[in-house]
Amino acid sequence: MTPGGRIVLDDAQGYADLRTFVARARQLDEDGAVRLQADGTVLAAYVGVLPGRGLMGDGVVVGLRTMRLGRPTTVDATVSLASVGDRLARDTRAGLELPPVTLQTAWAAMTPPRAGWEPVGSVDAEALVGAARAGIAEVAQGAPAGSGGQAVTDLRQRVWGRLTDTMPPVPAGAAFAAYALGFVDRADPGLRCDVVAHGRWTRLSSPRGHVLVR
Repeated sequence: MTPGGRIVLDDAQGYADLRTFVARARQLDEDGAVRLQADGTVLAAYVGVLPGRGLMGDGVVVGLRTMRLGRPTTVDATVSLASVGDRLARDTRAGLELPPVTLQTAWAAMTPPRAGWEPVGSVDAEALVGAARAGIAEVAQGAPAGSGGQAVTDLRQRVWGRLTDTMPPVPAGAAFAAYALGFVDRADPGLRCDVVAHGRWTRLSSPRGHVLVR
């Protein structure tokens, strides 16, 4: 980390990508957090999309976007999306000033492995978009106004915890995260997303970012 608590990305496009990523994550959870992690020349930005269940965090879904750094940096800080978004809205020519207040979140404590992933197959991006939109509609129809908080939570867990009918199948929550974070859309005909696995983790990857599911 540079003096003054700043992260310096490689170019203006990196700041634009991070700004878009943070903005999309804030649409999912205005009070959410982002974990900024680096040990070298690549910044990894993680955001929580769906919470896990139990002590092992089963079903947790995390979005990941990586950006090149302008210089080697070591940092690992979990901070609010709002604070990062506010800083990215300012002049970033001198870098991204890290917020002074850090947060603790359950998903950020579960670090996915960096190596040892085994290929499983690839999934058509358009099929992921379809699965995500179908799930969104099901949640909206099944949770009318006035539904209790626990009823909505249970419904979401059922919808996003089931597997898609793609081959290979992936958790529907992964399709939702990829769609909501802009990693897939219907403007990319023929795009396929790689699926890899490591123990309890599954990773869905497109050229725009990654979704990690435990």
